[in-house]
Amino acid sequence: HAHDYTLGVLKITHPWTRATPPGAAVGGGFMKIENAGPADRLISAQAGVSNVVELHTMMMEGNVMRMNKLERGIDLPGGKSVTLQPGGLHIMFIELKAPLKEGEKFPLKLKFEKAGEITVEVLVQGLGTAAPTAASSPAMGHAHQH
Repeated sequence: HAHDYTLGVLKITHPWTRATPPGAAVGGGFMKIENAGPADRLISAQAGVSNVVELHTMMMEGNVMRMNKLERGIDLPGGKSVTLQPGGLHIMFIELKAPLKEGEKFPLKLKFEKAGEITVEVLVQGLGTAAPTAASSPAMGHAHQH
């Protein structure tokens, strides 16, 4: 079930995370943010599920995937949408207080430079869940015979 939120010119679609195995210290937060107005920036996020919440990006440096904290936040260009997803921009929940369990929800407060603050509900999806768009692509290596 997609759950959407609107804050001024911003539309936030389907905030989600993956369930975490027991003992996991970190989790990632994902969503799509559409900006119908002038440029803005997601500058911080807060959630009670972890001691620390940071805005991150993942980048390939040679053959190594590096995670970098975005000190300035996540840019939201005017008239465009930005997708926070595994392997790219995301919200990092660090020092989780308890495992994130599939089917649960938790509040996440997002703070934007211009639009202000909004609290969204993050849905915990299954452990192996890919981004919602990946579910619509055909299975790899699956031969179709007629």
